[in-house]
Amino acid sequence: MSTFAKRERLLLADLLEAEGPDAPTLCEGWTTRDLAAHVVVRERRPDAAAALLIKQLAPRLDKAMEEFTAKPYEELIQLIRTGPPRFSPFQLKPIDEASNTIEFYVHTEDVRRARPDWTPRELDPVFQDALWSRFERSARLVGRSAPTGLVLRRPDGQTAIAHKGTPVVTVTGEPSELLLFAYGRQSAADVEVDGDKEAIAKLHEGKQLGI
Repeated sequence: MSTFAKRERLLLADLLEAEGPDAPTLCEGWTTRDLAAHVVVRERRPDAAAALLIKQLAPRLDKAMEEFTAKPYEELIQLIRTGPPRFSPFQLKPIDEASNTIEFYVHTEDVRRARPDWTPRELDPVFQDALWSRFERSARLVGRSAPTGLVLRRPDGQTAIAHKGTPVVTVTGEPSELLLFAYGRQSAADVEVDGDKEAIAKLHEGKQLGI
């Protein structure tokens, strides 16, 4: 039975393949080749990927990224499709679902929404609930450096507090869109933002959101 993480993995691989190695993404400064290399490094070089959370390891990550971006693009796509190495913890379904469902969804949208003619995906309610369930647990992590108080709200009223503080900005939208907003893709997220105008401007202008 296919999982959400596996489905999003294959969608991302197909999209990267279709766009080619030089297409833009929402990740500033990254082409599709860079994004593909990031995905592979994250799964196959945990010693380097740890720099995403431990800044002192940044040189190791830079070296790994340089190594993988130099590989043939088709090889990167195949490595994404086939998944992590045999003994990787990502091979375990619960870990794969917890770690990769959001990761692959966000990166798929990084490619899709960088195109001028992109249109929203229609996501079923079950997937939206799955995204929300995982997002609730990480909301305070991704919002820890927000310059204002930040509340994320679904249309049905369910909320997650991403950052405590004042003034408070409330962002309303489907879980898939709230994710993009909270992971630093504010300009591409289909959400409604309410609150103090200066606080809203800080959220849109800054790069404090995300991991």
